Amino acid sequence: MLELRFVRENLDLVRSKSLLRGVDPQLIDRFAETDRRRLATLAEVEGLKNQRNTVSKTIAGFKQSGRNDEAEPLIVEMRAVSDRIKELDVVLAGIEEELQDIVMSIPNLCDDSVPQGRDEQDNIEIKRWGEIPTFAFPPRPHWEIGEQLGILDFDTASRLAGARFSLLKGFGSRLSRALVNFFLDLHTQRHGYTEVLPPFMVNSKAMTGTGQLPKFKEDLFKLEGWDLWLIPTAEVPVTNIHAGETIDGAELPLKYTAYTPCFRSEAGSYGKDTRGLIRQHQFEKVELVKFTAPETSWEELESLLADAEAALQLLELPYRVITLCTGDLGFSAAKTYDIEVWLPGQNCYREISSCSNFLDFQARRAGIRYRAKGEKKSRLVHTLNGSGLAVGRTLLAILENYQQADGTVRLPSVLEPYFNTRF
Repeated sequence: MLELRFVRENLDLVRSKSLLRGVDPQLIDRFAETDRRRLATLAEVEGLKNQRNTVSKTIAGFKQSGRNDEAEPLIVEMRAVSDRIKELDVVLAGIEEELQDIVMSIPNLCDDSVPQGRDEQDNIEIKRWGEIPTFAFPPRPHWEIGEQLGILDFDTASRLAGARFSLLKGFGSRLSRALVNFFLDLHTQRHGYTEVLPPFMVNSKAMTGTGQLPKFKEDLFKLEGWDLWLIPTAEVPVTNIHAGETIDGAELPLKYTAYTPCFRSEAGSYGKDTRGLIRQHQFEKVELVKFTAPETSWEELESLLADAEAALQLLELPYRVITLCTGDLGFSAAKTYDIEVWLPGQNCYREISSCSNFLDFQARRAGIRYRAKGEKKSRLVHTLNGSGLAVGRTLLAILENYQQADGTVRLPSVLEPYFNTRF
C-alpha cells in the first residue's frame, strides 16, 4: 500500500495516477474528506487534553492553598472534558480505521514509463522472438490434440470438479512434470534462485501482505471455518517468507523460485476461454520472486524478464513481450511486462508469464525491511515477481507448436533428458 502521509502530501499526484488506472475518483475524494475529519477530530482531542492539563495544574494549586471550594467546580468541569476525550478517542479510532481501509484500496502508482491506456488494447508490444511455425496442414488447438492423443480429459475432470478443470493422463502428466523440473533446474542452476516449497494455503494476513485482500476477495477460494485461503499464485507465500523481518542488506537481492498449484475463482470471467487449458480454477506455475534494494529494482525487473524469456527460448517457442498500459496494470504493480506465447492452433498470442515490479507497495503492507551496512535506520525493500513459467500454458504451447501431420507431437530437444520419447 501507499504510505498514508505520502497520499496526504501528494493528493493531486495520487489522484491523477489513480485516474490513469481507472480508479473511481470518489475513492480519493473519500480519502481527502476522511483525512480532514481525522485532523479536525485530532485537533479537538489535543485541544481538550491541553485544556485538561492546564486546568489540572490550577486545581492542584487551589488544593495546595486550601481553596477546595474554588477547585470543586473545575473538577466537575474536567470530568466532563475527560468523558468527551474518551468519546472522541473512540470516534478517532473509527476514522483512522476507515482511512486505513481507503488507503488499502488505492492501487500502486504506475511508473512514468508505463504507457497510458484504458485496457489490453492499449498495451505496447516491445519485442518478438522466434519464428512463427508454418504447417502443411491446418494446425489444431491443444484441446483437440490432447483429446485425440488421450492425454487431456476434460469430461472426467468436469464430473470430478465441474467446469474449468482438467485431467492430464499418461504422457500429458509426464510432460507437465518434466516442465516443472526443467523450469526449477533452469532457475536454480543457471539463474541463481533458491528453490522453496511453500504451503499451498495461507492466512488472511499473508493475502493482505501481497495485495490480494481485501480487493480481490471474490477471486479467491477460502476454506470454510478456517482463516485459510488457497493460494492464487506462489507469489503470496514466497513474498511473505520475510514478512515482518528486517533483512541484512548484504544479502540482497534475495531470489526464490517455487512450484505450486494455483487456485482462482475466475470471478467475472464468465464465458471467457471456456475451451482448453487457458483459464482454469486450478493450474500450476513455477514462480520467481525477488527482494531487492530500491536502487536496483528496475534493473532486477529487466533481469527477471530475461530469466522468464530464457525458458521459452530454450523450448524454442515463439513469443512476444508487451508492456501493460496503465488501465491494464495489476493492483500492486508499478510496471508489468507480459510475455505472450504464440499458439498456432488459435492463431494468436496468449499470456504465459507476467513480470512485475511492486516497488515498496507490498513490503509496506507485509512489513519487509532491510538495513544497509553502516546505516542505523532500516528501509523497505522492493519486491518483484514473475512466472517462470505457467506450466499448463507451456504444455499447451508445446502441443500446438510441435504438432505433426500424423497427429503426434514432437518434444523440444531441451526436454529430452526429462522425457525422451514421442507421443
